[in-house]
Amino acid sequence: MNELENYFENNSKRLINKFHHYFDVYDRYFNQFKGKKVTIVEIGVFQGGSLQMWRNYFGKEATIWGIDIDPRCKKLEEENTNILIGSQEDPEFLRNIIDQIGPIDILIDDGGHTQRQQIISFTELFKHIQPNGIYLCEDVHTSYMNVYGGGYKRNGTFIEFSKLLIDQLNAHYSEQNNFSVNEFTRTANTIHFYDSIVVIEKKKMKKPSSK
Repeated sequence: MNELENYFENNSKRLINKFHHYFDVYDRYFNQFKGKKVTIVEIGVFQGGSLQMWRNYFGKEATIWGIDIDPRCKKLEEENTNILIGSQEDPEFLRNIIDQIGPIDILIDDGGHTQRQQIISFTELFKHIQPNGIYLCEDVHTSYMNVYGGGYKRNGTFIEFSKLLIDQLNAHYSEQNNFSVNEFTRTANTIHFYDSIVVIEKKKMKKPSSK
């Protein structure tokens, strides 16, 4: 049991709602940021328990931001833990808050879980992830659930959107005129798929060379 899972199992503070298998994934990517001066953003505040968990895990040097559509979440702010109220489905809201947040080291999307919400959030915020930063979208099992706009191989789901990113990661090798390198190709290092989680590691990428 890693530190995050141990916190979750013994939590006596605000409620946290996470699948147990998420904690190994979190720790695998987030451990390198512990104790450092980093900016963490989590979309979806709920009752504020996960924000307290991130504070405990990353330490006092971290600046933590929560984003939620429910204005009642604002009262859950704590020292160096800030909460912004607005919709992750609103591109203008997401663009405006970047001036407050600044460059992001880790973004965790645990928001409304609809396909539109997840895709808009990624489209607007991935570009603001620092080199060597992490974009993690969880609860992507909603891509298979009708109530969230999902469905197996249905166009427009976050999973189908993410599959296209695999092609873009490899765009340097394309011989088709209608498919070429873009900013994602230049800044994405890896894409990892887990049970209900997609993780993208960011890094400034050079054109592949064998010399």
